[in-house]
Amino acid sequence: MADHSLLTRPTMPDPDSRHEQIDWVEGQPYSRRFGDVYFSRASGLVESTHVFLAGNDLDRRFARLTPGGSFAIGEIGFGTGLNFLNAWQLFDRRAPAGARLHFVSTELHPLAPEDLARALALWPSLAREAGELRAQYGALPPAFHRFVFDGGRVVLTLLVGDARVTLPRLDGTIDAWFLDGFAPSRNPELWGTSLLEAVARSSRVGTTCATYSVAGLVRRTLVSVGFRVEKTPGFGTKREMLRGTCAEPPRTALCDPWLARPPATTGRDHAVVVGGGLAGTAVAASLAARGTSVTLLERRSTLAAEASGNPQGVFHIRPSPHGTALTDLVLAGAGLGLRETARLLAGREDAWSRCGVLALASDAADAERQERLARLGWPRTFVHAVDAREAAAIAGVDLPGGGLFYPDSGWGSPPMLCEALVRSPRIAVRTLASAVTLRRDDTGTWRVSDAEGHELARAPVVVVCAANDVRRIDLLEHLPLKVIRGQISYVPATPASARLRTVLCGDSYVAPARDGIHCAGATFGIRDEGTDVRTEDHAENLAALERLAPALADAMGTSALDPASLGGRAALRCVAPDYLPVVGPVCDARAFRERYAALSQDARTGFTGDAPWLAGLHVSTAHGSRGLVSTLVAAETVAAVIHDEPMPLPADVVAALSPSRFLARALKRRTAGGGSS
Repeated sequence: MADHSLLTRPTMPDPDSRHEQIDWVEGQPYSRRFGDVYFSRASGLVESTHVFLAGNDLDRRFARLTPGGSFAIGEIGFGTGLNFLNAWQLFDRRAPAGARLHFVSTELHPLAPEDLARALALWPSLAREAGELRAQYGALPPAFHRFVFDGGRVVLTLLVGDARVTLPRLDGTIDAWFLDGFAPSRNPELWGTSLLEAVARSSRVGTTCATYSVAGLVRRTLVSVGFRVEKTPGFGTKREMLRGTCAEPPRTALCDPWLARPPATTGRDHAVVVGGGLAGTAVAASLAARGTSVTLLERRSTLAAEASGNPQGVFHIRPSPHGTALTDLVLAGAGLGLRETARLLAGREDAWSRCGVLALASDAADAERQERLARLGWPRTFVHAVDAREAAAIAGVDLPGGGLFYPDSGWGSPPMLCEALVRSPRIAVRTLASAVTLRRDDTGTWRVSDAEGHELARAPVVVVCAANDVRRIDLLEHLPLKVIRGQISYVPATPASARLRTVLCGDSYVAPARDGIHCAGATFGIRDEGTDVRTEDHAENLAALERLAPALADAMGTSALDPASLGGRAALRCVAPDYLPVVGPVCDARAFRERYAALSQDARTGFTGDAPWLAGLHVSTAHGSRGLVSTLVAAETVAAVIHDEPMPLPADVVAALSPSRFLARALKRRTAGGGSS
């Protein structure tokens, strides 16, 4: 029976996660909090090579990788990033072209960017790798943060928060561990049984570990969780260090079968992606970065022709002060989305802007929520509270009140991002290709056809990212998706309104002028599938703008504007009943209901074995109005399942996004006498 507690949101709150306070002693960083050095004063780089790279035999293991193979390193204690950069450089020298390195590390108190840069300047031989890390490194609130380097050849997933909380939430198998926390005498929490059990749970038979510590507690605990350990010569003044090999990892099931990973996909060299919006182009890019050839099918004549077609989208994070799956998703997704947008659209001022997002409190309840968020102690460079005077100074226009300012956020052009995402020789785009039927033949190949039965493409893997059109595909018609109409208005900028310097958000939003136009909106039309642009919706958007920022509305002259004269755009959002995206592998709905029928009698019934997966079929949809924030991390999640890699999101969040959640909930509701979804 699955241990459901392992996918329950942890009750231990993450401690204050502000940047670490360090001193510089003889030019090297020293943790004031833990009273310890980050690396050997003799030579941190040589120590890193001896203890962690040689201690895990990485030179030989990297060289033995095959093109298309991957290797995963886990680390306790990211610190300055020295071990990561050192491993990256060795991987570049020794691993064959086409191989990929995944580096997963934990860190409770990330260094401030300026301290990280100063520390890494000590190692000129790592200048190239350090420069790439510094270019992406910024504000890191408690979350899983994914960084992509060298076109996807090297991936860093940084778990920010208490490792006792974050590491048990990791979904992925590690090949080698760097146990590099501060000394057990200074920080015993990083060497306790619960944490090293999580290390073992993410290991396989043959996974190695290395650490500079030979403390008896460390040795005994590693042995107790399934590692064989030995002492070997240490570095510098440390006479000995420890090396270990996992002999017997724990076999506890993390979750119910329908929330687990399906068996590893075979034939990952080719995939079909259905849908050419943000979700589909992001999946195509993530798969192409892993060496997969992708055929992308879009039913319209251009990419981003529907909900992803707005000229300006907002990286609107809006986290909750409480731990929720949605908050974990948006914190992880916004960071990755901004980093990849900056990389893909570099130098395109018309395509994106890191101008910041100012979230204004819309009512008393929203103001209270914002106050709770401000008290969490997240990095100020990520979010901080501002009063009305500060808000006006940031925005460049008078505002009725204060709120929360996200200085690293901003807006992006979804159509331009979609075009950039598919600029890969491994991605072939076919427009005017409307996929309706999916059938898997005896060879394990999916055949994708249109309504007339004409085959459009075939591959062992299919990822459906077609928003509301997912409902047209019979194998996915059980997904309870909802349509919400949204219309934005194009409001002409005036010299006064052009002073707006940041995105304003509340119950509505308005972005700084782009090509002389402000995008404002959007309406929220439930059970309305019309995409015509309506005068009454323009009037609604103008009224919302006047409530959000009266002085800005006056500067635009909205009271004198004829709503019928405005341009705009209407599209249909796709959402799920719980307003979380639907991301992951797909089960056969009929077989699911039959196999797990006992849930309708007892919702606590436990099951073992694989779920009735439709092998190779995945979905990414229902991103609603959060496409810029959620689609890229969702794409990395889908690709991680297909290529059997560590996940970019916590295991409980991946479970919360699973397409199978609706089938299980429908059965469980019958236990209580309710209806189905």
